[in-house]
Amino acid sequence: MGVGKTTVCRRLKVLLPNSVFLDGDWCWDMHPFQITEETKAMVLDNICHLLYNFLGCSAFQNIIFCWVLHEQSILDSILARLDLKDCSVKSVSLVCDAAHLTARLQRDVERGIRMPDVIGRSLSRVPLYEGLSTVKVDVSEMTAEQAAEAIMKL
Repeated sequence: MGVGKTTVCRRLKVLLPNSVFLDGDWCWDMHPFQITEETKAMVLDNICHLLYNFLGCSAFQNIIFCWVLHEQSILDSILARLDLKDCSVKSVSLVCDAAHLTARLQRDVERGIRMPDVIGRSLSRVPLYEGLSTVKVDVSEMTAEQAAEAIMKL
């Protein structure tokens, strides 16, 4: 949370040819926000359904998906439900040092975009990303444009 996933993915959508972008958060934008076993299953179904349809559409050459994926099992669960035989999957984690992440999130809190508790929740997840089988891109000192360019090189 707060590293710039959505902004970077929006930029990638423009840079990559024939692209579509799915932000996993869109799949459970609800009020009140509820994390239960039922809603977790629902959001995974929603994500997989949309990704499956994007994969089956000949208009798209690139599918860009972002979500807070801090556990390998979540990523594996999504990928296992998709037909990827004709695809090249690039799994990337945007990471950020604690000082930069705190500053980014604090700006969002001050603008009313996020609640103050997001800082602690986000910082507590930072170590979990090291255990993921993803390419790590440290965006601490990068703009969204620079991060998108770094991902493009992959």
